[in-house]
Amino acid sequence: MSRVGMNPVRVPDGVVVAIANEVLTAKGKLGEESVKITKVVEVAIRDGEVRVLPRGTSKEARTMWGTTRSLVQNAVSGVSEGFTKRLNVIGVGYRAQIQGSVLNLQLGYSHDIQFPVPDGIKITLEGDRGGAIAVSGSNKQQVGQVASEIRAFRKPEPYKGKGIRYSDEFVFRKEGKKK
Repeated sequence: MSRVGMNPVRVPDGVVVAIANEVLTAKGKLGEESVKITKVVEVAIRDGEVRVLPRGTSKEARTMWGTTRSLVQNAVSGVSEGFTKRLNVIGVGYRAQIQGSVLNLQLGYSHDIQFPVPDGIKITLEGDRGGAIAVSGSNKQQVGQVASEIRAFRKPEPYKGKGIRYSDEFVFRKEGKKK
């Protein structure tokens, strides 16, 4: 029994969920998301809830039961509330700017890094001089991927803590050389 799969996904007001051709589609105020339903699980919409049940007792059916339920939950909450990842830019002279649909990062290299903002993603700057970046969108996987790509330009280093880090990330600081 999947502890995750047993729980139904509640559909909030303003979100329309439909199933057609093995694809579940959720439409809301933030856009439209779709989830491909595998043949080993069954998805039913009743009374403002989406229930996912396995078809049989095979290992694949039990595995995909909870996974499909989580994907449906992410699609429904993504089109109603959205997802946000926050990044902090830490370092002297390190800053971020938005120029049209391009994120311009100055991270101590000899050149600026131009990061084009993908479709479906919104990047905003918080704090003074671009010290914090907020990546938001309706697709949880895409938001995490974009935040990871931005962080990869200059990962936080352990001696001074400079770089780009997630707002909830802890960077273990090392002691420098001793005389």
